[in-house]
Amino acid sequence: QVQLVESGGGLVQAGGSLRLSCAASGSFTINHMGWYRRAPGKQRELVARITSGGTTKYADSVKDRFSISRDSAKNTVYLQMNSLQPEDTAVYYCNAVVRVTGWIGENEYWGQGTQVTVSS
Repeated sequence: QVQLVESGGGLVQAGGSLRLSCAASGSFTINHMGWYRRAPGKQRELVARITSGGTTKYADSVKDRFSISRDSAKNTVYLQMNSLQPEDTAVYYCNAVVRVTGWIGENEYWGQGTQVTVSS
């Protein structure tokens, strides 16, 4: 099995910064890891994703403000969020698509979610 442990959420004023971390544990090979978010009354959306090869993808709303990176040795992905705005308020979920050792195919896992609140 694969476990994802998130950290780094919290309350910040508009214009501030936060960094989220997600550490994956288990026996697997990572395809890609990333962050999604769900704001109140809205559907979950992709925020940013990074592949094992380092290719990144961002939502248009964050691409000039957020940066995703990874530490392959630690199976950890980071989301640096700058110039935060009230509309960034949401629960942020870590996501990982991996090949579990000894299993066939890919499996998707989710973290428990971490709250990010941006006050105006």
